[in-house]
Amino acid sequence: MAFDKYPFVTLTEKGLLLDVLIQPRASRNEIVGIHDGCLKIRLAAPPVEGAANKACVEFIADVLGVSRSKVSIVNGHSSRKKRILVEVTDPDKVLKALPL
Repeated sequence: MAFDKYPFVTLTEKGLLLDVLIQPRASRNEIVGIHDGCLKIRLAAPPVEGAANKACVEFIADVLGVSRSKVSIVNGHSSRKKRILVEVTDPDKVLKALPL
């Protein structure tokens, strides 16, 4: 698969690394599009006590159709910009689930 459409994705041995930009306290959870080379996601959760991080992991797992245990935040726990690892064996199938 050509990754030109997905500038925020890096393929690794473990799976996919996604560079995401989180906008907390939105009216609903949604993927907005690509912003500054990152996948922009709006989350309803506030950035308090890890609520937005938990919501981010759950939302990405639901959108991509993988279990929550396969999604983890690698970098940016206290930042709006995060790097998220999605452990998958078939990256093409997972990326097709993104509403872009």
